[in-house]
Amino acid sequence: MLVIDDAIVAAVPGRVAVTVRDGLIESVGPAGTVRRADAEVIDAAGCVLAPAFAEPHLHLDKALLGGTASSLQGAIAQTALRKATFTHADVMDRAGRVLRMALAAGTTLVRAHTEVDPGVGLVGVEALLQLSEIVAPYMRVELAILPQEGIFVRPGTLDLLRTALRNEGTVVGGCPYVEADVDDARRHIDTVLDLAVEFGRPADLHLDFADDAADARFALASYLASAVMSRGLQGRVTIGHATSLGSLTPAALALVADRLAAADVAVVVLPATDLFLMGRNDDRDIRRGLAPIGALRRAGVRVALSSNNVRNAFTPSGRADPLDIALLAARVSYAATRADFEEIMRMVTIGAREVIERGAAGVTPGARADLIVFDAHDPDQVILDQPARRAVISNGRLVYQEERRRRWSAWSLENPENPAA
Repeated sequence: MLVIDDAIVAAVPGRVAVTVRDGLIESVGPAGTVRRADAEVIDAAGCVLAPAFAEPHLHLDKALLGGTASSLQGAIAQTALRKATFTHADVMDRAGRVLRMALAAGTTLVRAHTEVDPGVGLVGVEALLQLSEIVAPYMRVELAILPQEGIFVRPGTLDLLRTALRNEGTVVGGCPYVEADVDDARRHIDTVLDLAVEFGRPADLHLDFADDAADARFALASYLASAVMSRGLQGRVTIGHATSLGSLTPAALALVADRLAAADVAVVVLPATDLFLMGRNDDRDIRRGLAPIGALRRAGVRVALSSNNVRNAFTPSGRADPLDIALLAARVSYAATRADFEEIMRMVTIGAREVIERGAAGVTPGARADLIVFDAHDPDQVILDQPARRAVISNGRLVYQEERRRRWSAWSLENPENPAA
């Protein structure tokens, strides 16, 4: 049993005590009313308690590679050269360092998009499967198997994709826009969704990544929505980036957004990468290159935010902190009102979590006890203030405390049960 006492929770009057048992929130009541000799008690001291973060679109296998590129194609090509040098130990090391950052930031759930192709083979998949077992006491890591360089343009990739999907709990990834033409891009989508049906898994596609939809390979959102519904995969498919949606006229966007909403396709917006790589060919009136968060939300599309890449050719910055991404998204999506900031916060907490797993979420009875205690006293100011994380709870277990952050920096992957080793 765990009790977080004297906490402030958004939309709950007064200070509260949250009781956790067997990994679930059992009760939320007035502060000071729960005292059990057999309970571990965290004194929140009037600080904000909120749902933990989730990262539904994070590339661990190619994190911390360094480098920079001035185009998407350049980033893919540069990373392809680096992938040829990947080893199991190398991927484990870099990915482990990012997960330590993520945990200290308050992230307890990750979908790691992990690449397969004839060059890298299954190195990243095997390394991250092992790493996910090591970090399981602290956070849950799910792998989306990603054919980043294409399926049909890279013969042999489909076999690797099938092999990787034999691992339980994996997700079918996709990247149709890298195929040679629009027909193969559609075939890529169909193949990914057919695999989702065959293996009984969700699908998560890098659907498009362009400034506009002049190239038909970057105008397949409606096609995907229809393909999802024809297979009965509503609520099981996510798309990332989808930047070309930002170039559509309001009327055209409304049609696409309505189709995505009808198919219950979630959209994950990745502002750190999208702002860095889009608009590179514009010499004036430079486009932001972001999926239109507000329009998608108004149409009823589920929208989440994530970090995508951390310090590589796609995104030279980043610290695996969803609160940092939330502030960036707020600044570039015209967030101004209290409701705007509440929705942005939801996109990195409950909304991001729902992309990976459905079910009760938040600071409410019956929800999984994945929580953050912020060093802040006003829930409305958390995004703006970017406060420290005083404590992180994962599955009802205290997994990080600010007072021990220096010891946690030495967390050993070889001795995962003793993070202060």
